[in-house]
Amino acid sequence: MVVSSDHLCCSVIIPAKNAAHVLGLCLDAVNRQSLPRESYEVIVVDDGSTDGTSKIAAEKGARVLSQPPSGPAAARNAGAKQAASPLLVFTDADCEPVGNWLEMMLAPFALPAVAGVKGAYLSRQQELTARFVQLEYEDKYLRMMRYSEIDFVDTYSAAFRKAAFWSVQGYDTGYPNASVEDQEFSFRMAKAGHRMVFVPGARVYHRHAHSAANYARKKYKIGYWKVRLLKRHPDKVINDTHTPQILKAQIVLFYAAMALTLAAAVAAPAPLLVSAAGAAWAAFALTTVPLAQRAAHASLRLAAATPLFLALRSAALGAGMAAGFVGLIRSGKQKR
Repeated sequence: MVVSSDHLCCSVIIPAKNAAHVLGLCLDAVNRQSLPRESYEVIVVDDGSTDGTSKIAAEKGARVLSQPPSGPAAARNAGAKQAASPLLVFTDADCEPVGNWLEMMLAPFALPAVAGVKGAYLSRQQELTARFVQLEYEDKYLRMMRYSEIDFVDTYSAAFRKAAFWSVQGYDTGYPNASVEDQEFSFRMAKAGHRMVFVPGARVYHRHAHSAANYARKKYKIGYWKVRLLKRHPDKVINDTHTPQILKAQIVLFYAAMALTLAAAVAAPAPLLVSAAGAAWAAFALTTVPLAQRAAHASLRLAAATPLFLALRSAALGAGMAAGFVGLIRSGKQKR
């Protein structure tokens, strides 16, 4: 069905794959926005689901597009192609936007120069890992609030002018799963001169990783695909508006400390290596203090666990990047 754009303020696009267990809550929240429901369309792109995703989407009043399993990047592009409005708004099937989310996401577009908008996460979860993930995001949000213009828009709460979106060819479908495809797209938008802004009040509730193992797997995957991203955008190795510089230092310090510790164990007795390993671990511990102090305002238990989570983050990201680098070399050899 083709929808007229005359009365639409935006098109909300939600990629979904086997999301029947969460999509209903997401669509209920999207349908309950402070803007009149008839003023925006909702498009769910079913990415080859084998459950009741399409059925639930249709029951909740969304336009349903179906495609073979192609990944969230391709699903978002498919939704954008069919969108009737010149403003595209994205969220994910496991998110529940707050009541004024759309209103806040659209407000910056009153300025013609704004081409993209980023919102933020909330969480109701009480698991320690999920609470750390929210803390981690809040730390990044504090960093982003210092910038009047950003280069990093995550798709859980994102909006773009349709013309700007297609001027950089949309999301790169070479990313087969949810990883860093939204980062890579944002970097292209920024390099093309499109202004993007952060609206911290445009929030969506999300189900973060609930266990340390799930968290580590997610970070490993991000690290793996980050190598491909940085090959295309090498300038982002130095800085972007989302990634704290201390995160990079922590990865280096963690692996330096691990290497020195192993070397000291193999070469024992080796007092110099032991001292160097101890200094590296101490330096790593010092980098965790600011976030642990912030965590202490919420929970002493969370504060105590923060250094351990940061060590896990460093280990998983570093391992993922190492694997990604090896994969990049292998793919290069195969092409030759």
